[in-house]
Amino acid sequence: MKTREKRDVDVVVVGAGPNGLAAAITLQQAGLQVLLIEGKDTIGGGMRSASFTLPGFVHDVCSAVHPLAAASPFFQTLPLTSFGLEWLYPEIAAAHPFDNGMAAALYASVGETAAQAGKDTDAYNKLMQPLANKWDKLLPALLGPFDLSHAFTLSGFGLSALQSAYGLASRHFQTPVMRGLMAGMAAHCIQPLTNKATAAVALVLLLSGHGKGWPIPKGGSQQLANALAGYFQSLGGTIETGLMVQSLSQLPSSHAVLLDVTPQQLLRIAGHQLSPLYRWQLERYRYGMGVFKMDWAIEGAVPFVAEACRKAGTVHIGNTMEEITAAELQTWKGRHVDVPFVLLAQPGVCDASRAPEGRQSVWGYCHVPAGSARDMTEAVERQVERFAPGFRDQILDRHVMSALDMEQYNPNYIGGDIGGGVQDIGQLFTRPALRLSPYRTSAKGIYICSSSTPPGGGVHGMCGYYAAQRALKDVFL
Repeated sequence: MKTREKRDVDVVVVGAGPNGLAAAITLQQAGLQVLLIEGKDTIGGGMRSASFTLPGFVHDVCSAVHPLAAASPFFQTLPLTSFGLEWLYPEIAAAHPFDNGMAAALYASVGETAAQAGKDTDAYNKLMQPLANKWDKLLPALLGPFDLSHAFTLSGFGLSALQSAYGLASRHFQTPVMRGLMAGMAAHCIQPLTNKATAAVALVLLLSGHGKGWPIPKGGSQQLANALAGYFQSLGGTIETGLMVQSLSQLPSSHAVLLDVTPQQLLRIAGHQLSPLYRWQLERYRYGMGVFKMDWAIEGAVPFVAEACRKAGTVHIGNTMEEITAAELQTWKGRHVDVPFVLLAQPGVCDASRAPEGRQSVWGYCHVPAGSARDMTEAVERQVERFAPGFRDQILDRHVMSALDMEQYNPNYIGGDIGGGVQDIGQLFTRPALRLSPYRTSAKGIYICSSSTPPGGGVHGMCGYYAAQRALKDVFL
């Protein structure tokens, strides 16, 4: 290591979400003294759980189902099961109901998923099986910064991934079943399905289902956060909660600071130390649509008509690809839609610990214009009822969070954007700014490690891991 002046700690990491925790662990593993600071009273960021409704019901505040966490190249190296984490796998990873009472389903097997597609069986196998065969090589390349050394590995994936999801589905599939399944996956990217590179999100989620699956942490997403924190502390790391950092002057002295924040907060916290060009780039960083989030305590299970939906941990509610595409485009244009795409999670299909016996906690959200304060309860519940008649009769209690509420809960969710900024073709490779290293800021020793850096949104910790690796090379090695 380089000779360095004495500081209070070696590194300060601000923000204890998945990326802040991953960065802190990586640095602590390297033998450094790391202080992890969290603004809220509890750690977790997008991995928190809470008792929003009735006693005995556990609800996930933001993320609920974790395909990328289970597949994360970094998280897989950690002994998280020794710190209380247990992954539970629903019988079906995800399902997509249609008005005719049928549903498309994402199974672990490419062949089983393809078999439900009729005329599209061969097309799905041809598209997905070659990618699934090399998923273990593809995943590390996808969950990292752009690197020319990955060009060959990504070549086959990139030809499909850089298309729009709407275009890819239209070219490959004829049936509403496969087109709808692809659309529901792509809607996770929180932008119009006609945007270039939206196919990448759909393909990654499908491949995750065929790889590690779409698991749920037993007892709530908070258990993943607690396991990461427990391992970090077992290495000697320190966590301080309840300090919402507004300025670098609030931090103890250190050789490096890693900030698990988006560009807007980075400008507020450290803007005076950043170069004019870098500030100019951050000021032009684009955020996306917000989410309107609901949690329900219900009697029994969600009464979906389609059997596959009753077995799936995640249900994509939006009917056809055309209907989903239209709804997402209108929302992107700043309009509230009466028939929104709804992403619903039902942990109770495999985790009985989330609610009293015979009851379930259910989670769901729809997309809304950025900064929306509108209550979308009626529209969301009407969509669920459309495919699960009688759902409203089973509701014992509900909790809602508008897009504005989401931002107040977590300052990283600007306008309710839970993805850390738009991940379209314009910001896919240049988030948060065009630089040789996306994790370095223009100020020496200050790094950004949030989902506003590659590989972007999702609970995988790779943004934090790569930012920490950059800091280790720049400052400590």
